[in-house]
Amino acid sequence: MTAPNSPLPRIAGALYLVIILCGIWSEGFVRAALIEPDDAAATAEMIGARIGLFRASLVADTAMAVADVALAVVFLMLLRAQGEVLALIATAFRLVQAALIGASLVALGGVPAALELGEDGLALGLTAIHAGGYDLGLVFFGVTCFAMCALLRRSGGVPAAIAWGIGASGVVYIAGSLLRLAAPEWHEGFQPAYVVPLVSESALCLWLLLRGRI
Repeated sequence: MTAPNSPLPRIAGALYLVIILCGIWSEGFVRAALIEPDDAAATAEMIGARIGLFRASLVADTAMAVADVALAVVFLMLLRAQGEVLALIATAFRLVQAALIGASLVALGGVPAALELGEDGLALGLTAIHAGGYDLGLVFFGVTCFAMCALLRRSGGVPAAIAWGIGASGVVYIAGSLLRLAAPEWHEGFQPAYVVPLVSESALCLWLLLRGRI
């Protein structure tokens, strides 16, 4: 458990809040409304009509990736006493996830240029590359969730339900991403399972912000 006056848990909570808000808004609202995976012309029309919103989603995802790297460092500082190897695993896999998301944003950033050239198929292909990179990143993040679950259970500063919820989130992220990559026709039916990480990670975020301990 952290020292009572340490600011680090609330810093972690603030970073987590940035990640949750930016990720949900950019991926769950903006791109979900603008991208039709099977219709290049419709996607080009919708993104072209809201190009400013699309570019704003890129900025939000960049902020999310930056916050993720910072959070990896803060969690390492907070939890390494609970098991240095586990803490390093959680950090390393979170950093790989952030790197994959950042690399995928390079592809997504090319969409406006492709649309200006009239290459609607290329633009849609770039969104698919981004989606694949995003899902691959979540496989690595799933491993982070497993390590975080064990570390949080050892620390004793977070309710057990939240710690186990983070572990369950790892299962959802890995299963969902593998389905998206290997059996996309089954992925849509799996969508309700993402309520688990949404609730669990939001609960951890709020606990860190409000209680300031881990």
